[in-house]
Amino acid sequence: MFLELDGHGPHYSQLTRAMKSAILSGRLAAGARLPPTRVLAEELKLSRITVLTAYEQLRAEGYIVGRVGSGSYVSTSRAEPMPQQQAPTRSTAPLTRYAKRARQLTDWSISTQHRDRRLDMQYGRPQVNPTLGAIWGRELAWAATRTRLEYASNQGLPVLREQICDYLARRRGIRTSPDRVLVVSGSQQAITLTARVLLDEGDEVAIEEPHYFGAWQQFGAHGASLQAIPTDHEGLVCSALPAQAPRLVMVTPSHQFPAGPALSLSRRQELLRYARTRGCWVMEDDYDGELRYDAPPLPALHSLDGDDRVIYVGTFSKVMFGALRLGYMVLPEALCDDFINAKYLCDRGNPAIEQAALAHFMEDGGFERHLRYMTRELNARRRELIAGLQQYAGERVQITDAHAGMHVTAWLPDYSHEQVDALIADAHERGLGLYCIAPHYRTPPAVPGLILGYCGLSKAQLHEAMQLFGECLDATDAAARERVPLRHQSA
Repeated sequence: MFLELDGHGPHYSQLTRAMKSAILSGRLAAGARLPPTRVLAEELKLSRITVLTAYEQLRAEGYIVGRVGSGSYVSTSRAEPMPQQQAPTRSTAPLTRYAKRARQLTDWSISTQHRDRRLDMQYGRPQVNPTLGAIWGRELAWAATRTRLEYASNQGLPVLREQICDYLARRRGIRTSPDRVLVVSGSQQAITLTARVLLDEGDEVAIEEPHYFGAWQQFGAHGASLQAIPTDHEGLVCSALPAQAPRLVMVTPSHQFPAGPALSLSRRQELLRYARTRGCWVMEDDYDGELRYDAPPLPALHSLDGDDRVIYVGTFSKVMFGALRLGYMVLPEALCDDFINAKYLCDRGNPAIEQAALAHFMEDGGFERHLRYMTRELNARRRELIAGLQQYAGERVQITDAHAGMHVTAWLPDYSHEQVDALIADAHERGLGLYCIAPHYRTPPAVPGLILGYCGLSKAQLHEAMQLFGECLDATDAAARERVPLRHQSA
């Protein structure tokens, strides 16, 4: 099939537009059968996931229909060619260096490519307490009648900052004062503010490998020169940090994202010595430090910092619900004014009613009760996932440190990257969403792996998902033995 991609945006968007154009112009007639996704992917030299995503979008918009056991066809409702719509105009060149860099970022759809699958193992998705909606509604109603209806402090409501200090002292070993706490719109804004305050174009940032690609994108768009520092079973390999110190080192010490291990005490001390002697800053992303199961809780890296070099970042979005979009930073004294100014210039502060509701929720003990419930529930789901992996995947999968967080990292040492890509595509068609770890590396790792999120599925669903995962592995093994392409079954 001849389809010309326009070169603007992610490949799946380009393919979707090209197929729409072919349908609307009549080049693809109503009722015409479309090539199988594997065949079209091979013809266009695209990944099969890209083609699957484009087909799903066209199906959602009514351009094509699927027939079980037969394939995909152009919808008969498009029998009369419609006048071709002019594509949205785009500037021929980005207007700023920032815009140019942002256009080159990784496809934003990586973490949502299987959202329509019945068993979607998306990682990073918070586990939702079924009672929290009603509780939060009451807290909002309480706060709405007690909050002044004017602009609040751009640093955050004092009452919330006080509660955050109390919480951090008890749960994370951090002793700080409210004047050093900045309330932000989640960890993503914390990264953005850090880039604005600390970095000029070309300044160096050291980041873990593998890494959180959201941070890589933010720093990259800002123009930073990024250095990938390897990690192992003890976390960041501090001996690999450059002799010429970067402006910033970003780490996830409580639960390395996405590989899993915690930064060992000796490595923590080594990193803090490095920051002190070379005058660089350390950003501690404690995105799920509260969620630790079969191991004792770890103090935050910030609690060991005697030289005030660590910028600590925490978030409520992961431990409560994603729509909340509230997080916080604990700032070094020397940087407080600059970060508060940057926050003011960004959005003048977060909504006051939500902050007041959260502060009351914490003061009343509801937040701690929610954390206890969430930890018990996630631990039960984690155990179910691991048991399912052991039962249905066996020694074909190796699990790294799984004592914390909201996902398990599973490595497949006996498979190639191509086989794992085919495995993911096969699972997608069977209704199972699997996510590859490779996008979190600058170059693919020697051993392919999967990030298996377990927050969004019940224990029964996780058992079913692992059974289906085992069937996909069996099919991959059979295809390898027979040396024939893997046959996919309809979901």
